[in-house]
Amino acid sequence: MKKYIYCMKGIVYKELIRFLKQQSRFFSALVRPLLWLFIFSVGFKTALGLAIIPPYETYITYETYIVPGLVGMVLLFNGMQSSLTMIFDREMGSMKILLTSYINRNYLLFCKMFATAIVSTLQAITFLIIAILYGVDISYGAIILTIPVIIVSSIILNAFALFISSVIKQLENFATVMNFVIFPMFFLSSALYPLWKIKDSSLLLFNISSYNPFTYIVEAIRFCLYGKFDLEIFLILGISLIISLIMAFVGFKSKKVSHS
Repeated sequence: MKKYIYCMKGIVYKELIRFLKQQSRFFSALVRPLLWLFIFSVGFKTALGLAIIPPYETYITYETYIVPGLVGMVLLFNGMQSSLTMIFDREMGSMKILLTSYINRNYLLFCKMFATAIVSTLQAITFLIIAILYGVDISYGAIILTIPVIIVSSIILNAFALFISSVIKQLENFATVMNFVIFPMFFLSSALYPLWKIKDSSLLLFNISSYNPFTYIVEAIRFCLYGKFDLEIFLILGISLIISLIMAFVGFKSKKVSHS
């Protein structure tokens, strides 16, 4: 058991060191959600009326509504970026050496995803603190309670992104393919607008959004930030975790990288 704990600590430590050395990565991950919070929300809040919906018990500002979705944005984009790093690490980095050890490769992969989730969580917490300073109604205690959900959500997105990258034949096409995955996942969710507003506009898009796992990631973060619990949302989150990990383990095992 000690060797597995030591392995986990080593991978997390290495990822944190890489994170501290790449400060541009930290700030770039915050630019997109802060643009939505500071600029885009100003125009959208006049066009989008919000009814009282769970977990809220009163009318809220649009900035308050989109904060959980923007936390999801941080996790989503960081997960997609980290999946490419994992593929390169397997072929020519530290993961290539680790995979030759006697430790189960699926455990090594989980450790890598967990380490990435820790980094994503630090970025998400930083964004939430900035949101509080901006005037969004969130307590610091709620942020602490939301950390486990953020970590689980990040692992789900990391695993899903790793599976997607495993089916890409050429890594040069990675960015293009990921754009076709990231933006539909984000916009076809409850990140920027409630599902009932999507339903009013298009039943088809509402059905797609209802089956989008990212919707439930956003809603799980939303409920935790306001001290509420919804069994269905958290069950779907747990099922998504199991399925995404299986997909990542299978995809990573069979990945063959081509650069031409």
